[in-house]
Amino acid sequence: MTMDVTQLQRRLRDHEATLFQQGYLDDDQFSQLQKLQDDSSPDFVIEVVTMFFDDSENLLKSMARAMEMVPVDFKQLDAHVHQYKGSSASIGAIRVKNVCATFKDFCDAKNLDGCVRCLQQLQHEYSQVKTHLQYLFRLQQEIKAAGGSMHAH
Repeated sequence: MTMDVTQLQRRLRDHEATLFQQGYLDDDQFSQLQKLQDDSSPDFVIEVVTMFFDDSENLLKSMARAMEMVPVDFKQLDAHVHQYKGSSASIGAIRVKNVCATFKDFCDAKNLDGCVRCLQQLQHEYSQVKTHLQYLFRLQQEIKAAGGSMHAH
């Protein structure tokens, strides 16, 4: 084990801790995902999170489209928001999930201004959590490449 690996592992742990402390990720939910990852599915977490990224891109576009309808299709919008809430909950993306909850209230109230604000907030929270997770995966990749193992939770 070289010093580099130890440093990378420390950086990985620190970054994970930051994600949990700042409420980007739910520790329990994310740990559950990591527990499902083993030798038979070494990329399980990356695959699940990549699916979340794809879902996010599609759903955010669909939400924007529903809001451009005249009149606004709140029913369709609500369906997208509901789906996104489930998708973000499955990986533990708390901030995204919380914005979805507020968003659903605005859909129910047919409050377009509120919906527009929520969509902007969702785009922001999504890009934040995506950046953080990609950095996390990059660190894991570097640790693997350096011959280290992922720390057990």
